[in-house]
Amino acid sequence: MKTEYENITPDKGSSFKLLHWRSHEDRFFWHQHPEYEIVYIHKGSGKRHIGQHLSHFEEGALMFIGPNVPHLNFGYGADNEHEEIVIQLRDDFLGELFLQSPELHDVKRLFELSKQGLNFHGKTRQHVAAQMLRMPSLNHFDRLIQLLLILQELAVTKDYTVLKTNGISYEHSHREEARIRQIYAFVEKNYQKEIDLQTIANLANLTIPSFCRYFKKITQMTFTDFVNEYRVKQACKMFTQNQSVTDVCYANGFNNLSHFTKTFKSVTGKTPREYKKELV
Repeated sequence: MKTEYENITPDKGSSFKLLHWRSHEDRFFWHQHPEYEIVYIHKGSGKRHIGQHLSHFEEGALMFIGPNVPHLNFGYGADNEHEEIVIQLRDDFLGELFLQSPELHDVKRLFELSKQGLNFHGKTRQHVAAQMLRMPSLNHFDRLIQLLLILQELAVTKDYTVLKTNGISYEHSHREEARIRQIYAFVEKNYQKEIDLQTIANLANLTIPSFCRYFKKITQMTFTDFVNEYRVKQACKMFTQNQSVTDVCYANGFNNLSHFTKTFKSVTGKTPREYKKELV
């Protein structure tokens, strides 16, 4: 199965990323990233596929997934409406020597165990879930304190099972990772206007054919498909602010409504108007 690379950047003003994600009919997204990931399923149930581990998760599931472990997005094929809180961080998110601190001996062990995939239950799951649900409403400093408390609680509890992902992981070199992040950063900055393929190929120090092969190999997507999907995701955010279809179309780099509608439907399964109507 081809594995997509997901680029993750910390939230502005923060050393890690916090997501409050709601979805319905998510696309199939078999992916991996160098960040550790804590996932709490607030609503929904469905298929859990992490590495070679296959099972069914129920509403309330709490998991910790290690870096570069390929996994399926939990919203794909979910039985009902899906909602989750996700924390994504690197092991050096507070500095290279973060896990070397003697106070974090148990947390260091937790990070090692997470490479096999961990599923938490009992009172630990209930308590940590409540903490994660509060995090989106906190300022960045309090989020950080809350995260450290969560890591310590997960590190010392016995309320967990190992998912046994069989150690499958796909690690990219630091050079590759730096290059792909540079490409992603360029798209994030320039997606609202036309992106010239020669410009992005020059940024990667590759010819256009070599860049296209490289990008497809790393992400399992063509560069055009990646840019279009990124633009559609930004469009979805704008629709939550009650923007018109026309305004959203041109604000996100599309040259005409017909192309926007076709691309939006190919990514989300709905036309822009259908998507906007469901938000009301």
